[in-house]
Amino acid sequence: MKSFRRIIQFAKPYRNSIILNILFNLLSITFALISIGLVIPVLRLIFGNAREAVPQSESGEGLIDYFQDKLAYEVGQRISEMGQADALLYVCFWVVGAFFFKNLFNYLALFSIARLRNGVTRDIRLALHKKILELPISFFTEQRKGDIISRMTSDLKEIEWSILMTIESFFREPIMILGSLVILVWMSPALTVFVLVLLPVVSLIVTSIGKSLKRSSSKAQKKMGELMSKTEENISGLKVIKAFNAEEQKKGLFRQTVDGYFHLMNSVMRKNDLASPLSEFLGSVVMAIVIWYGGGLVLEDGSFTAEKFIAYVLFFYQIIPPAKALSKASYHIQRGNASSERVLEILDAENPIKDKDDARGIGDFKEEIRFEDVSFAYEEKEVLKNIALRVPKGKMIALVGQSGSGKTTLTNLVPRFYEVEEGRLTIDGKEIKNLKINDLRALMGVVTQESILFNESVYYNIALGNPRATLDEVIQAAKIANAHEFIEKMEQGYQTNIGDGGNKLSGGQRQRISIARAVLKNPSILILDEATSALDTESEKLVQDALYKLMENRTSLVIAHRLSTIQHADEIIVMENGIIAERGTHSELLDKKGIYHKLVEMQKFQ
Repeated sequence: MKSFRRIIQFAKPYRNSIILNILFNLLSITFALISIGLVIPVLRLIFGNAREAVPQSESGEGLIDYFQDKLAYEVGQRISEMGQADALLYVCFWVVGAFFFKNLFNYLALFSIARLRNGVTRDIRLALHKKILELPISFFTEQRKGDIISRMTSDLKEIEWSILMTIESFFREPIMILGSLVILVWMSPALTVFVLVLLPVVSLIVTSIGKSLKRSSSKAQKKMGELMSKTEENISGLKVIKAFNAEEQKKGLFRQTVDGYFHLMNSVMRKNDLASPLSEFLGSVVMAIVIWYGGGLVLEDGSFTAEKFIAYVLFFYQIIPPAKALSKASYHIQRGNASSERVLEILDAENPIKDKDDARGIGDFKEEIRFEDVSFAYEEKEVLKNIALRVPKGKMIALVGQSGSGKTTLTNLVPRFYEVEEGRLTIDGKEIKNLKINDLRALMGVVTQESILFNESVYYNIALGNPRATLDEVIQAAKIANAHEFIEKMEQGYQTNIGDGGNKLSGGQRQRISIARAVLKNPSILILDEATSALDTESEKLVQDALYKLMENRTSLVIAHRLSTIQHADEIIVMENGIIAERGTHSELLDKKGIYHKLVEMQKFQ
């Protein structure tokens, strides 16, 4: 329950809604008890036992006795004035009125809690999204996207229901039970004590099933995350699945996951659905015992009249629905607790890449980027080993080598997508760990092999790093990136939506929009990660031309697959197995007849 208690803290800003809910519930319960209490004079009229009574406020018999005498007196007065039939109609009118106000206040209680229910869900979802954007990229290499989406959707839905059940049940139902018990104790202390001995037994049975439900719910929520991950993977990789005739294979794997979720949810729902009938059956057993024991008191004790016993049974029955509601709430809380643990795994995730308390700002880039014996590993796999590299301002440094040699990892350390583990990485002599992350990344523009675009307009995607940019500035950036011509031909120009991931555009068009985005940001340091390797020859020429314009007078770190694109680099770094194997200009490296020379020769035949 620790996880659920932490999630409940999100309800604090909505304490006014809770107060109103409690107030309206109290009024609803009051009128519910009054409506049952009004049954006694009705029964007396039917049984012909109605009598006049003068209420005695100082009789010392208590508030309930006073109101009972007052009610009996009023009924007796109506019989005298109107006759027994009309008096019965009069009492029934008040019964209907009591039920009307009971249900009115019950609705107002639900009305007031709606803001809390939706507000807490909204706030948790916002907190999750904020945390996801703050966490380092390394966190998501170990997580399934579908599972994270599941935590923001189905897990939050469970929490939403749990919160509603908690607020409604744990503020309303105990009050109803307590109020009914007070009246029952007043009506027959002996019978009520007998009843109270039976209730803990019922509670123990319900609690044991609730613990089992939490375990099953936790497994089901994890399986739902796996299900959403496979769905996302299959949609993203649909082209490959079809190309390799893997539909049946994927159907089989997906069916296994769905069947696993099916069996788990069967277990969860069976246990959840058991709450209501089990508590009702146990309640009926207790009710039968009450009728048996209480009926005996009526037969033996003349003071405990038949109408009073019937009213007692009706008041006792008022305990059963809230007891059922509490047992159902307990089940929902167990399920919500399992979901809460999954949500808190993200909210509590440690972010190792964050500003130090004494982090310094950096406004511009003046001299150089320097790697000093930098090493890095993914978990236990060492990727970079003692890298020593200097990137002077205004120079183009190219990184080449086979896949897995550490090129991308090296460039990811500069904007602190990953943290340097050993050695030092400095900008203008300042270790980047001591700089403010936002200031550091403000100096940089990144263009990757896979164009990351969003399901928004062309304008939005280009202006992502500079949301205050005017349309003229966006157009100018697009012209430099050789993108303006095709954008103008689109149906709504720069306001055209480009679809999910830019799927309405060709690969070359997507890449040029990515370049335009970097141009508009006007960064001091440019990182290009194989920005042209996935393009056809014509598109590559347009993109490469845009890149040359972008790199002009900038400091550039360029990862290149096609070596023809980096022949004019100021220095070429050849990486192999996480170390710098060779370095020099294009002509120098060719003369060495080493790794670079072999790579160039291989590409001549491609």
